[in-house]
Amino acid sequence: MGAPTLRSPSSRPVSMAEVAKAAGVSQQTVSRVVNDLPNVRDATRERVRRAMDELGFRPNYSGRALRCGRYNSIGLSLYNVAQYGNLATFKGILSAAREHHYAINVVELGTDAPVSLADVTRRMMGLPVDGLIVSMSIRASDFDEFRPHPRLSTVLLTMYDHPLCTTVDSDQYACSELVMDYLLSRGHRQIRFVSGPVYVVDSIFRERGWRDALEAHGIPVVEPLRGDWSARSGYEAGARLASDREMTAVYAANDQMAVGVIEALRDAGRRVPEDVSVVGVDDSLAETLPFSSLTTVRFDLFERGRRAFEQALLGSAPGHRPERIRIAPTLVERDSVRDARL
Repeated sequence: MGAPTLRSPSSRPVSMAEVAKAAGVSQQTVSRVVNDLPNVRDATRERVRRAMDELGFRPNYSGRALRCGRYNSIGLSLYNVAQYGNLATFKGILSAAREHHYAINVVELGTDAPVSLADVTRRMMGLPVDGLIVSMSIRASDFDEFRPHPRLSTVLLTMYDHPLCTTVDSDQYACSELVMDYLLSRGHRQIRFVSGPVYVVDSIFRERGWRDALEAHGIPVVEPLRGDWSARSGYEAGARLASDREMTAVYAANDQMAVGVIEALRDAGRRVPEDVSVVGVDDSLAETLPFSSLTTVRFDLFERGRRAFEQALLGSAPGHRPERIRIAPTLVERDSVRDARL
């Protein structure tokens, strides 16, 4: 007797019973193959998978969740997945998900309004996910009153502490402590700051660390110039700073703006680092400039993503308590800083 004739896939969902009939096995065997369980011969497993492929069978994830208590998927909500920090964090999340045999459901947010955590949660509850990671480049509009869904482990990628959710982030405040301790140890006192947008969380905490360091040393604060993360905005800030003869150092809130500052200073006849030292943040130029001379701060964004994923899994465990996880940055010393000229 020949092999069963397999039907072409149709718009109607294919049942396990149909797969079992086509493969010549029981429905229980099909279920074991679908859920990647042991005690199925390799030849039988291959025959069932071939039948599923030819019939166009798709597992019923709702049914799997009822049986196993999980979907093996985590939801991720973030702004601009292509942005340097988000992309590096995303790679860390994907790496951890692969190790745990999980999938990632991604929802990219628009930039027209701050994220609402309640809205993101409602949207994710309609998807097959076991947990939720929300990247908050901008503080959520409902951050203070947000209560996570009791059946959805929720992790927030942010520097802000939340009483009911685990928060994970690179330590943006410690970043400024590193930079300021370094510049102050090199004799600099007149240290200007070029910030990112005022509403972006990373820039807020970097500016706070810069201000606190100056105030702790009794140094008057000269209000920062504000950019938009681009090298062009850094250049515009550098052009304005070039006439500041008291300034001995510039701390820019990211590497792109730092490069713009350096170009503007040099165009105005100020030497870097002989006249003015410059420090950036994120070490994002290392892969695009073969010989970057910029002293900067490096974040382990890959680890940031991995830790967020692991916490999303742990959050569903009985008795789990929210944690505050801050990943320490590293100063990368190159050639854009000299001792202050007295």
